[in-house]
Amino acid sequence: MTGRERVLAALRREPVDRTPVCNPTSVATVELMDLVDAPFPEANRNPEMMARLAATSYTELGFDSIMPVFTIIQESSALGCKMQWEQKDNWPTVRMREPIWVEPDDIKLPSDFLTHNDTKCVTEAIKILKKQYGDEVAIIGKTMGPWTLGYHCFGVEPFLLMSLDDPGKTKLCLDRMKEATVEYGKAQIEAGADALTLPDHATGDLVSGEYYKEFLLDLHIEMVERLQAPLILHICGKTLDRMDYIAQSGMAAFHFDSKNPPSESMSIVKDRIALVGNINNPETLFAKGPEEVRQEVYRNLEANVNLIGPECAIPLQTSIENLKEIPKAVKEWHRDHSTPN
Repeated sequence: MTGRERVLAALRREPVDRTPVCNPTSVATVELMDLVDAPFPEANRNPEMMARLAATSYTELGFDSIMPVFTIIQESSALGCKMQWEQKDNWPTVRMREPIWVEPDDIKLPSDFLTHNDTKCVTEAIKILKKQYGDEVAIIGKTMGPWTLGYHCFGVEPFLLMSLDDPGKTKLCLDRMKEATVEYGKAQIEAGADALTLPDHATGDLVSGEYYKEFLLDLHIEMVERLQAPLILHICGKTLDRMDYIAQSGMAAFHFDSKNPPSESMSIVKDRIALVGNINNPETLFAKGPEEVRQEVYRNLEANVNLIGPECAIPLQTSIENLKEIPKAVKEWHRDHSTPN
C-alpha cells in the first residue's frame, strides 16, 4: 500500500499492510527548518516554505502523511486576533489578553476570512503538496474547533467563566464560531486535503468529560456531517473520561495524549473510532533516545492503536533521530510479528 492508502484505510478501520505512521499535528523542528531553508515564522506565512517544511515529514522522516499547518492560530489571525509571530525556535501565539469578542453578536467572519494571507497560506500549501505528493502520502489539513477559537477570541479565562456562568450564551457563541471551523475545513478539502485534524482544546486539565458532552458532542456530530473528509479530533491531556462520548461523534479518529494508556483507551473506544498516537513529546521524543521511542511505539502497536505518531505538535528542538525511529520501529515490529506464508 502507499502511505496515502494506508492512512485512509486505517482511518476507516479497514485492514492495512502495516500500521501507518501519521502526524495529525506538527512534526516540524528547527533542524528540519535549517535543512530545507524554511524557518519560522516565514514557514507559517509563505505557502512555498510551508509546503517545503511540511514535506520533510515524508521525505526526511518517513511518515505516511504530511500535515502543513504547524500552528493553531491561522484562523485566529484571519479573524482579527493580535499575534505574536516569534522566531524559528518558538511557535507563534495569539495575544489572548487582548480579546476581540465579548458577546455573541460580536462574532462575525470577515469577508476576507478565506483569502487572508494566513488562512490562504495553508490552502495554497495544500495545493502544492497535493500536486507533488498526493499519490504517495495522505495530505492532512487542520481546522480549529469552536472551543479553541473561543479561547483565542474571548480569552481563556473569560470564555471558561462564561461556560460556568451562562451555558446558553456559551452554546450560542460556539454555534456561531463553528462556521469558521466548517468554512476553513471545506476550503482545505477543496484544495486537496485527504483528511482534516480538528483540534478542539476542551482538555482534561480545564474541563470535564461532561463538559465535552454538553457543549461539543452535538457540534462535532454536525461537523462530521458537513465536512466531507475523514476528521481526526485532537484534544490534549487526560481524556479517558470523554473517550466514550468522542467515539459517538462519528469522527474517523481521535488523536490522543500519552497521559491516556493505549490499552485502556482502545478498550473504551472499541471499534467505533480509530485512535492516533500517542508517543510522548516532552519526556520521550524530546529528552530521551531512540530505544525509549521504540518502547512506546511497541506499546501502542501491542494495544492495536490504529495509527502511530507523536501525541501532539512536537517540541521544535526534537532530534530527527528520534522522529525517524517511529516509522523504523513500526516497520520492524510488523516484520517481527508477520505470519510466515
